[in-house]
Amino acid sequence: MAKFIALFAAFAGGLIADVGYTASLPSRVIIAHGALNARIAPLWIAHEQKFFAKYGADSQIILVRHIQVTIAGLGTGEIHVALTGGSTLMGAAAGGLDVKLVAALNSRVGYDLVTAPTIKSPKDLRGKRFGIQAFGGSLWMGATLGLEHLGLDPQRDAINVLQVGDQTVLAQALETGRIDATALDGVFSRRLKQKGFTILAELSQANIPFIGLGLGARNSFIRERPELVEATLKGVIEAMAFILSPKNKSVVLKTIMTHLRILDPAVAEEGYQDLLAGAEKKPFPSLEGMRNIQRLLKIGNPKLENLKVDELIDDRILRKLDENGFIGRLYNSYGVK
Repeated sequence: MAKFIALFAAFAGGLIADVGYTASLPSRVIIAHGALNARIAPLWIAHEQKFFAKYGADSQIILVRHIQVTIAGLGTGEIHVALTGGSTLMGAAAGGLDVKLVAALNSRVGYDLVTAPTIKSPKDLRGKRFGIQAFGGSLWMGATLGLEHLGLDPQRDAINVLQVGDQTVLAQALETGRIDATALDGVFSRRLKQKGFTILAELSQANIPFIGLGLGARNSFIRERPELVEATLKGVIEAMAFILSPKNKSVVLKTIMTHLRILDPAVAEEGYQDLLAGAEKKPFPSLEGMRNIQRLLKIGNPKLENLKVDELIDDRILRKLDENGFIGRLYNSYGVK
């Protein structure tokens, strides 16, 4: 942990060095994630169904709740691959870490824009209170892109954007009238719809480019251990095929319930539906998604202005798996079209 803290101090000052892997090659791949929701299921499935092992990776999945610690771990080499938002990887690159996005589990905005029952159209949002979790966060970016899609601009249309809390708090705030609108995952929006609240837009249907969850790794790790990167990608892709095959639904639900400590199968079902809605069969990172993130964040972080976003993506291994037919054959073997 001392190494993490020391390296985070360097990261904050933009001084991270790219430590190589030549001296000590890892015999396993350590994959970190920070979120705790159903969308992490491909990692859990790939590990527990031994898909990583099938392709030659001795995997370890760890939960790291603080983004700064994840970035520090990538910097020291104690974390090999991180499942995190595109904004996190972009911030790390701006801070000096030579990190690449090798795949994206979510390449589009997946939230629903939910409003009070009296709001029926985009124009009704003018002058209203819109709740988010935090400025600069994924939900704020997804909501902003969603409002743009509806032809709205918070400043021009006097939409009062308020930092309220996580999605549980946002749903409660909307229900009690503290805010007039927000962006939520389906697990929350579907319940509010049943209570008469308006789903103004299902953004997952709008195909707005965005990197909600991406697999990132240091360039030195990709260069020196390509076989472990490939094994990781193969394991995740097979996990997605497994998840998308209806015959495996009971296993996927059990996995979600175990890791999220859910007792109610109905709640797990909601998470399962969100997972299916955002699934990317071919998890190619979206360049336009990264550009959207850069456009929204560069106002608050001038270092992002001159960042070459296309150089943050390294999809060579994923492209090879697609071109040699691996991905297509895998989905066919699971009966997934």
